[in-house]
Order: sequence, then C-alpha cells, then structure tokens
Amino acid sequence: MAYYNDINTRSDLVERILGAAARILETAAERRAQNRIYRTTLGELDALSNRELADLGMHRSELKRVAWESAYGSAAH
Repeated sequence: MAYYNDINTRSDLVERILGAAARILETAAERRAQNRIYRTTLGELDALSNRELADLGMHRSELKRVAWESAYGSAAH
C-alpha cells in the first residue's frame, strides 16, 4: 500500500506573509488615527485664548502633554 502526502508549505508561507502584512497595515492605521487625534486636539486647544485655558485650569505649556495623553494615553509617553 502506498501513501501520498501532499505538504503545501508554500501556502503556509504565503499565509504568514499576508498575515504579517495585514498586521503592519493595521498598526500603521492605528498610529495614523492616534496621530490625527493628537493633531486635532492640539489644534483645538491651541485655538483657545489664555483666558479660556485658565478657565479649564490649564496653561499653554501643558497643551502638548494634554493632547498626547488624549491620543496615546498617559502610560504611552
């Protein structure tokens, strides 16, 4: 009795490559979304007057930190 094993390693390799490419693209999309949140938040806060910032309990020197925490979280810095 003869046995025939068809091992298709090429499809495994293609699946791994496609999976890695998908993860890279997903990570890039997440980073782009986070960066968009950072830029939007920073722009909106920068548009406020010093008086409006003081009403919020913030100083202009804190804007980048606040925008960063808004986009990436406090532990990501």
